[in-house]
Amino acid sequence: MNLTPQQWQTWWTSPTSATQRALYIHLPFCRKRCSFCNFFENGSNPARISHYVDELSKQLYIASKTPFVQSGTFDTVYVGGGTPTDMQASEIAIIGKTIQTFPLAKDAEITLEGRINGFTHAKFDAALSSGFNRFSFGVQSFDTQVRLAAGRFDNRETLIERLQELSEHPSASIVADLIFGLPGQTMEIWQQDLQDVIQSGVHGVDLYQLIGLQGTKLSHQAEKKATSKQKQQTLAPAVDSQTRASMYAAGASLLESSNWQRLSSCHWRRDNRERSIYNSLAKSGIEILPFGAGAGGNIHGHGMMNARDLSQWHQAQSQATDTLPSQVPGMVMSPNPSAALDSQFKAGLDSGVLALSDFDTELVSHLMPLFSAWQTNGLVKLSGKIMTQTLAGRFWNVNLQTGLFAYLKQNPF
Repeated sequence: MNLTPQQWQTWWTSPTSATQRALYIHLPFCRKRCSFCNFFENGSNPARISHYVDELSKQLYIASKTPFVQSGTFDTVYVGGGTPTDMQASEIAIIGKTIQTFPLAKDAEITLEGRINGFTHAKFDAALSSGFNRFSFGVQSFDTQVRLAAGRFDNRETLIERLQELSEHPSASIVADLIFGLPGQTMEIWQQDLQDVIQSGVHGVDLYQLIGLQGTKLSHQAEKKATSKQKQQTLAPAVDSQTRASMYAAGASLLESSNWQRLSSCHWRRDNRERSIYNSLAKSGIEILPFGAGAGGNIHGHGMMNARDLSQWHQAQSQATDTLPSQVPGMVMSPNPSAALDSQFKAGLDSGVLALSDFDTELVSHLMPLFSAWQTNGLVKLSGKIMTQTLAGRFWNVNLQTGLFAYLKQNPF
């Protein structure tokens, strides 16, 4: 839908009706494009980043003073990308201090995403002093050879040592992302990755399976090998689904036997310091204010995705006023009438437990043929009014969500 300037102004002068809110800030810069990634947008040119941070902080400050923003507190903030840690220490501090102008909940979680390489002591100190209390690092694998093949910086020893240093902080939560199914990553290497992440001392870990996406370096390599008659549209993962399922099972087993608590199908924590508030609330459909080129979220029930083009984003900033943030080109979607229900299903399935008693009885009966099929195939267990995902169901969680919504589309309730 097209949003008129008058509607845009109304958005920022009207109070929110949301009970929980988040702030998402996007830094679309990376020093290097990893082989498995199709999110690369802009190279990390220092001058370009500096100009972007200056404009972004101005927009955030203007937005923070609007009646809409001031009408409700923010439970969580996520600064993602891209590689936000490619900012200079002073720029990290600028963004952090600008975030503090928003009405934050007393115990708000404020996350800075990035990579270990280049994340100096000065950057860590600047982030901590400006309000960041959670740090999420894309490790992917500790194995030096696997990392080199994937286009990652640093070797195994450097990663473990730096993560151990950061994890010794008395209050900050340190999180590492791992990917299973990378080229050259055998089961033996994956098991060592799991041991390494535990040894590193981090407080939380995400286990993601490699998904073949169009537009990555890996997919381009596969397309070159394909004949004209067999041209691949997407890259098959480096290992088959059965092996990836075994890798997921190995990860879940080791973490849980080591007393790590599972918070979702892909996230575990060592202790209560790690809360993963943004990830859990985002899946429940809360209001998320998006800032920056390529940022996505929703305002007043309208889904939003800002355009990725930097020149368009900067052009929009020139039109900002002292009382209204700039209207960035992109997509604005009409409110989804079933958004609350959809989010309830997504959050439940992602947690691994769906309380059927929370849903309309007739809707549950309507969906029971699908749920029964899942149980027959070993994906869930039905017990009274509770549906619990098995290990296999958690591995195929995204597919279960897709299948549920496809079922409802084909069999309207």
